[in-house]
Order: sequence, then structure tokens, then C-alpha cells
Amino acid sequence: MKTGIYGGSFNPVHNGHMHLAETAMKEFGLDRIYFVPCRISPHRFDGDYVSGADRLEMLRLACGNRQEFQVSRYELENQRTSYSIYTVEHFRRKFPDDELFLLVGSDMLMSFETWYRFEDILKNVTLAVISRNQGDRNILIEKAQKLGEYGRIIIGKSAPLVISSTEIRKKIAKNENYSCYLDENVVQYIKSENLYR
Repeated sequence: MKTGIYGGSFNPVHNGHMHLAETAMKEFGLDRIYFVPCRISPHRFDGDYVSGADRLEMLRLACGNRQEFQVSRYELENQRTSYSIYTVEHFRRKFPDDELFLLVGSDMLMSFETWYRFEDILKNVTLAVISRNQGDRNILIEKAQKLGEYGRIIIGKSAPLVISSTEIRKKIAKNENYSCYLDENVVQYIKSENLYR
């Protein structure tokens, strides 16, 4: 079984996140993907987070009835900073026989060697990179080659769908239309719970 692990703040989950997951399923031949919303991100420092319960519910709504997309509470249930190595080790214990893939956007690959215990991450998973910027594939391949001594890194070929959670939150706060960036069920949830106001 090929299992993808896709962590992030998902604040809120948007069509770009889902596009990355769908692209990874197709390009890397994954059987399933676990979305893992973080409790405390080591990469994002803006304080404009809605609760873990809200982000979890929005992910469930975005995934709908798709059995290949699952949502994990693992990071939300831990009090510590959501370092990827802990999550990777959790899934390694949970699925000892699976081939694991950690899904990241291209921006994360460029700083990957600064991640906590990045060498141990690459011992346990294949790092599967999907571009978030037009025309950056050659730079990503070069970076992957530099880090290749630590483990396997693969780069997707599909064009990115560039959407920013920060910009969506700004649009919501200003009462501007944002519905084209999100699943319609997520839009309804944000409105009903009055999030990001």
C-alpha cells in the first residue's frame, strides 16, 4: 500500500490543497492520503488560527465521501510543536508495511534541510514534492539532487494551482467573495461558524 501523509495548517483548507493531493495520487500512484492538520506549526508564525476542531471539520467536509482521503487527529492531540518527524514515526508504526510518502509543496523543499531531524524523515519516507510556483521545476530537481544522499525525493510534473490561505482569510475579513477558492461545504461551514471575522 502506498500511503501519503499531507500535513499543514489548513487554515482554511482550499482548492490548492485538494489539487496538490489529487495530483500526488495520480502522479505518484498513491492508494490513500492522510491529511494531518497541525497543532503548532514550526513553519507558520501568523497567529490567525481557528481552532483545531474547526480546521479538522473543514478538512472532513473538503474530503467528502472519498475513501482514499482520510483526516488524522494525530498532531492536534499532541501538546508539542508539530514536527514532521513525529508524525512520520507515528505513521511508520501505524503502517509498518506501507510505502510512505510525505507530501510537500515546492516552498518546503527549498528549506527542507532546516527541518528538525530532516535526515530521519528521509530514512522513513519518500519526500514527494508538488510545485507551487510556475517554472520552478529545474530548481526543485537541483535541490532534490543535493539532498538525495539522505533519501528518496521525487518531483511532480503537474502545473500548480496557486492559492493562498492568507489571502482567503483577508477576503473573508473584508467581506469579499472567496467562494471560488474553497469547496462549497467549507464555504457554508465558515459562514455558519462565523470564522475569520
